[in-house]
Amino acid sequence: MTVMPLPQVDAIRRFNRFYTRQIGVLREGLLDSPFSLAEARVLYELAHRQAPTAGALARDLDMDAGYLSRLLRRLVRDGLIAKERAETDGRRSLLHLTKAGRQAFSTLEARSRADVGAMIERLGGEDRARLAAAMDTIEALLGPRLDSAAPFVLRPHRPGDLGWIVHRHAVLYAEEYGWSGEFEALVARVAADFIDRFKPAREQCWIAERDGEIVGSVMLVEKSKTVAKLRLLLVEPKARGLGIGRCLVEECIRFARRAGYRKITLWTNDVLVAARRLYETAGFILVKEEPHKSFGVELVGETWELPLGPRPS
Repeated sequence: MTVMPLPQVDAIRRFNRFYTRQIGVLREGLLDSPFSLAEARVLYELAHRQAPTAGALARDLDMDAGYLSRLLRRLVRDGLIAKERAETDGRRSLLHLTKAGRQAFSTLEARSRADVGAMIERLGGEDRARLAAAMDTIEALLGPRLDSAAPFVLRPHRPGDLGWIVHRHAVLYAEEYGWSGEFEALVARVAADFIDRFKPAREQCWIAERDGEIVGSVMLVEKSKTVAKLRLLLVEPKARGLGIGRCLVEECIRFARRAGYRKITLWTNDVLVAARRLYETAGFILVKEEPHKSFGVELVGETWELPLGPRPS
């Protein structure tokens, strides 16, 4: 086990104490509600997922299964969560919020937004952007769960990264699919627009690095007030199979939810089989197909969407 330098450890612990006080997680009821932090996390997950099992929740929340079971029993008893047997396996129960549960979550969500808004109200626009970017950096550095045999990290973009994205898209798509320079021009326009119109609180570009080398990228941009667009997902051939693409897509989804978007949309082509599989696994739904001739080849363009709102009644 590597022992970190004490000043760095102490600085992180000091920040943790400061931030837990700042957001009030040590109070008996989170956001002046009857719910603990753990209960609020469960309500949040169920509001943003389609009927998961208790096992999936325990794994994704890194929560003890016995503790989660007791917590779920209380929420079921209070009429906030309902269980239903899975059609494909009667031994498994699927969880979802009841109408009362959705109302309770909506109240928590509104109070959380109001609290955070009040916390940053005194900051100017530039300082708010710096704060959000700093938090993204913390999440990118500490968030991914890495396979020790093939470690990688995600980080926000830096100067020069957009040039790499244009170059590698042009080279790889020419080599793997025979696409023309028309595609390189499209990627260059997307990259230039991102830099020119960058809104840190609403948009982000993530870079995947392995052993100090860039091996992947993705960006999320604002399409409208409620809709975000996922663009330019790429994983280098030598780094495929390590879960990098999945982590990049999941990072986009997490960021979009934090930014208040209600939906993510993306446009891809039917020949990009691996990318399409990632989107489908993440919950995206194919909503439109249209044949077209672009980049010197015949293709079928596809529009995929991922709703981010609470489970409908």
